[in-house]
Amino acid sequence: MTRRTLPPVLLLALLAAFGGPGRAEAKLRVVSTLEDFAALATAIGGERVDALSLAKGYQDPHFVDAKPSFILQLSRADLLIVAGLELEIGYLPPMLDQSRNEKIRPGSRGYLDASEGCEILGRPSQPVTRAMGDVHPYGNPHYWIDPENGRQIARSIAARLTELDPAGRSDYATNLAAFEIRLNEKEKVWTSRMAPFKGLRIVTFHDSWPNFARRFELVVAAQIEPKPGIPPSPTHTLEVIQQIEAEKIPVILVEPYFDRKTPDFIAAKSGAVVVPFYPSVGGLPEIRDYFSLFDHNVEAFVTAMKGRG
Repeated sequence: MTRRTLPPVLLLALLAAFGGPGRAEAKLRVVSTLEDFAALATAIGGERVDALSLAKGYQDPHFVDAKPSFILQLSRADLLIVAGLELEIGYLPPMLDQSRNEKIRPGSRGYLDASEGCEILGRPSQPVTRAMGDVHPYGNPHYWIDPENGRQIARSIAARLTELDPAGRSDYATNLAAFEIRLNEKEKVWTSRMAPFKGLRIVTFHDSWPNFARRFELVVAAQIEPKPGIPPSPTHTLEVIQQIEAEKIPVILVEPYFDRKTPDFIAAKSGAVVVPFYPSVGGLPEIRDYFSLFDHNVEAFVTAMKGRG
């Protein structure tokens, strides 16, 4: 018989498939519900992980359309990172059921609730009813918009990745240390930039910013929504205008997925300025990681305040 040589491309494919020399080490597949967590997983996991997000940074995280592709992504995941506090209650549970991936079910090693260990604000002191609007019964779920909570989330991710992939312990520890060093440096810059506005009263569209306001010592004086998730009425809109005028509130923070009509109307009548504020990585192409999220919002705030006294 004549000996035949396999083409090089086919030989490499077979070696990779069956574990021959040169086989690339499999990466952990990380699926998150928010781009913020995917960005943090990438920062900590480095080359050892592939991370993707179900929701996009420019989408309202309360109203994510469940797509068939989510089921496939969840079925392949080694680790699922969620915001928790029932932020994903509207779409994630049935997607998890259909994925048939027991590794990432709640309570398993492959399921990480990023809220654990974070400072959660706005925990209701009384039973929650629908009359209160879209109030989350376990507290405000926008906690990642505080760099100190970002630090805690990064630590939780590092610990869980190490548990799932002990061989990567050194890499995860090194990457976490580098992340925290950079975060320390960035926090000094952000705090310095926001220091002149300590105690400033602001208006927001939705109750997305309590953690950001607490960290940078701002005061959320009013919200355009009369209750979370409830569209503004003419009466409430007038009340907000009057409050802005009376208290000389200079800015209105608005997330990218809300209609600008009412905020722009309030600004025109009151003299305040509308500032687009982004609660997640990916809200704009240039907001590509956790650091640039704060870079963008802090600079947008500073720019809006220039010349306003």
